[in-house]
Amino acid sequence: MKSIAGITVFSMAVNHQAIADNAAEQGTLLAVQDTIVVTGTQTQDPLYLITDPKAPRQPLPAADGADLLKNIPGFSVVRKGGSDGDPVLRGMAASRLGIVLDGEQILGGCGMRMDPPTAYVFPESYDQVTIIKGPQSVKNGPGTSAGVVRFERKDPVFEEADISGDASLLYASADRNDQMAHLLAGNQTGYLKLNGTRADANNYTDGNGNEVHSAYTRWSTDATLGLTPTAATRLEVSLGTSDGEARYADRSMDGAQFKRNNAGVRWVQQLNGSSDSLISAQQLEARFYRNRIDHVMDNYSLRNNTGMTMVSNPDRDSKGAALVLSNDLNLAQLPAGELEVGLDWQANNHRNRTAMGMMGMAPAYKNLSRVDDMRFTSTGLYAELDQPLANFNSLHLGLRLNKDYARDLRSGVETAGNSDQQTLKSMFVRYEQNMRGTHRWYLGLGHSERAADYWERTKKPAATSMMMSGSASTFELSPEATTQIDMGMIHTSGYAKGSLSVFYAHHNNYILVEQLPDVSGFASNARNVTARSWGAEADATINLGEQWKTNASLAWVRGHNLTDHQPLGQMPPLEAKLGLTWQTDSWEAGALWRGVAAQNRVAEGTGTVVGQDIGRSPAFQVTSLHLAYKVSSDLRISSGIDNLFDKAYAEHISRSGAAIAGYENDTRVNEPGRTFWLKGQYSF
Repeated sequence: MKSIAGITVFSMAVNHQAIADNAAEQGTLLAVQDTIVVTGTQTQDPLYLITDPKAPRQPLPAADGADLLKNIPGFSVVRKGGSDGDPVLRGMAASRLGIVLDGEQILGGCGMRMDPPTAYVFPESYDQVTIIKGPQSVKNGPGTSAGVVRFERKDPVFEEADISGDASLLYASADRNDQMAHLLAGNQTGYLKLNGTRADANNYTDGNGNEVHSAYTRWSTDATLGLTPTAATRLEVSLGTSDGEARYADRSMDGAQFKRNNAGVRWVQQLNGSSDSLISAQQLEARFYRNRIDHVMDNYSLRNNTGMTMVSNPDRDSKGAALVLSNDLNLAQLPAGELEVGLDWQANNHRNRTAMGMMGMAPAYKNLSRVDDMRFTSTGLYAELDQPLANFNSLHLGLRLNKDYARDLRSGVETAGNSDQQTLKSMFVRYEQNMRGTHRWYLGLGHSERAADYWERTKKPAATSMMMSGSASTFELSPEATTQIDMGMIHTSGYAKGSLSVFYAHHNNYILVEQLPDVSGFASNARNVTARSWGAEADATINLGEQWKTNASLAWVRGHNLTDHQPLGQMPPLEAKLGLTWQTDSWEAGALWRGVAAQNRVAEGTGTVVGQDIGRSPAFQVTSLHLAYKVSSDLRISSGIDNLFDKAYAEHISRSGAAIAGYENDTRVNEPGRTFWLKGQYSF
């Protein structure tokens, strides 16, 4: 049993290591290369991917969590500006995709998703990112039907007093400059971890040479004090704060503030066990946290505006706690398994205040009182078992029950004072079988239920005018239920590694968000429909020799709205990547080609709270190059050119471009044109 950022990693990793050892005994060579620049992420375990957020990447990601994910097969990102995009996995977004930071689930404040949870993630301050695809775990909260992304920090272990750290500097086109520093000092009785990040960029230009309203500045600092009075006890206290600003090309307002303050306490205790008993070892973990997001958006501080000024200042105060008991099991005549049982709770309160001014005058909104609009609580109980079987096969299953409560605190709407209470069920079972040490296939069935989130509950029926926004509400939506089958295979032998996965999902009471014509423009509506989605992903890496290797990936998904007999909105098109890398002990060079097919299956005006279909989109392809040099074991320098041929293109699930004075207005927000970057990393 081991713990990563307080999240217990079960027997899957141990079991798969045993498979690798078994393959080695049979003479199979598992080729491993220390890649400097990450151009793709492979599936390590069935439906699990792990990636290093500190490593340089191509294409170069922005300084937030969403753009880190866009290089992983199955993920897309909704472009809004230079940062703060919304991640989409297999066409599913928002609350269907759980974002967990060191065991804590965070939520944004903006009613129009200006600050999704990944906007508050600074990837390089974490040690690893784990992605779980589909409803194949119940540890990370209810309703995560698309999957879960966990940003994790590892627990340090000291045998003697020591100090270590790492730092990185990056410079790129559009005057982008990033700085990151991490310091760890401690001994056998305690330690101190310090992290600091800053990212800044001006407006980028697209492949047509047009400037895009997209500049941003972000920074974060956090500190963790840990006490380890014994080898069996760990107590951590953490504090963090971050802020920034960002310009948006997809809307009439910008993000003038993204303030987040966080505090947490974590206690881990190893308990005594006996190798002769059913439970040979136990670990008890308790976690308490609180974070507050204070967000400001306006139409005057980061853009020219000589007319009416507007500002909105929402905030969200979240509190959470969890108690987890992990057990090593000794079942008769079976390898050691692990059972995790947990109880978790979260409560969050959303408030807002708005103001307007005339002729370019900044409104005095700070003198106004915030008004509560919604309150949520969620209490869950779960159990998850990972049980290895004979011949390196394994069985994985879990069950979760959640009691979710929401209350409408707004005034002037027909649901004012109403409450919604739901009992939600999540469960899964997955069987994995080893085949001769080189192949592992799996078959899983998962079910996930989720209640409507804040963004979906604030939508208004289509018949309601925007000028009469207080007269109606879609607060009372039926919970969404997804039942999904996942199956696939992972291959590891000789000089080749690869995986293939397919899925089919039935969505009952799928919450569809649509934009329908209204007397004052557009009104956003949410309603329940029946839908289905299906797709496939594949990845492969082949070593062509001692210095050459190639990697490829493919992702495809489709969706259908059975109620309206039309495609399901916001489905990304077929996407393929092909990379070639040359590497010696000190040097690395490579090329990456990405091709995206046209998307003609659309349902204009429908989708999710993240965005709705704009229309059909054309195919495109992009080529990128990189070069890296390992100066020493402690110092690495990498560089690259993204979008080598300066292609003008936009992703299919991009939001519409907004009319901003001084900028070209495109149907979609175009991606950056040719981008040069240089990054240095040092560790000690």
